Amino acid sequence: MGDALATYFEAESAFRTHSGNMTGYMGSYTALGLARMCYETLLEYGVLARRACEVRAPCPALERVIEANVLLSGLGFESCGLGAAHAIHNGLTALDETHHFWHGEKVAVGVLASLFLADRPAQLIDTVFAFCEQVGLPTTLADIGIVDATDEKLQRVAALATAAGETIHCEAGVVTPEAVVASIRSADAYGRVRKGQ
Repeated sequence: MGDALATYFEAESAFRTHSGNMTGYMGSYTALGLARMCYETLLEYGVLARRACEVRAPCPALERVIEANVLLSGLGFESCGLGAAHAIHNGLTALDETHHFWHGEKVAVGVLASLFLADRPAQLIDTVFAFCEQVGLPTTLADIGIVDATDEKLQRVAALATAAGETIHCEAGVVTPEAVVASIRSADAYGRVRKGQ
């Protein structure tokens, strides 16, 4: 669900900045609607779907989330584009300690950081953090193996995330490595506060 969670936020950024989709063309309103439906489906059915998986009991909620993860997310990202969450994921792969975590887990961390990067409303940030907590997605750097988040490590992540041609440049304004480090640190700090750390 972590990968699909990024779909709407990245589609919205690409749409807002006229960045184009994976083929370089502007996505349609229909595609943006599919991306929004992906997000709404995850929020509504994600917790039930996770529980169904845990007890190996297929149910309509699980089927809806599978559809969101595969179809809606796939159509949404291909038709609208990618953004900060996937660029931050790409940056996180520079750190060996993240290599045994799933793509979607690192993208989820990228989503949380991207919310701070884009100065999204506090209520939305709370909603997304709560969702991640409820479905077992990471909400801190330690959750993806980065126990010692040194400046040097995060600067390596940010350098890759902001490299020429990276999808983070679909976000509004100029995104600097310093802004990426700050957004990652902000998301990590908020995740730790929510965990009582």
